[in-house]
Amino acid sequence: MSDDPELDALRKKRSEALEKELGSRDEKKEWPSTPIAVTDQNFKDVIARYPFIVIDFWADWCGPCKMMSPILDSLAREYQGKVVFGKLNVDENPQMSATFKVMSIPTMMIVKEREMVERITGAVSKPALERYIQIHL
Repeated sequence: MSDDPELDALRKKRSEALEKELGSRDEKKEWPSTPIAVTDQNFKDVIARYPFIVIDFWADWCGPCKMMSPILDSLAREYQGKVVFGKLNVDENPQMSATFKVMSIPTMMIVKEREMVERITGAVSKPALERYIQIHL
């Protein structure tokens, strides 16, 4: 350290900022490359953990939901470290479905920094879903 306490404080602050930035990069490597299960119980934790998440409200019996599944799988791999994809089964998780007034499925919600910024109802193509994501990235 130097004889200048102000300079030392600035160096320490910058060092902490760099460590935090590098740590967040490592965390992004740990982001899933496949959609994660989102439930009534873990919903708040999931949106708190990931700053950008696309949540698919779906059900086993829903044909259009099944059409969206491979699209979400593909986008989860392509956007790993930038966007997390989650799947919330509406039959098993009625609380979140009711909270967000999900009346039709599939419904996809884009959540950025814990705020819903986009809601997409119905099956959409991969390029269409990517356009919605790119708007908010």
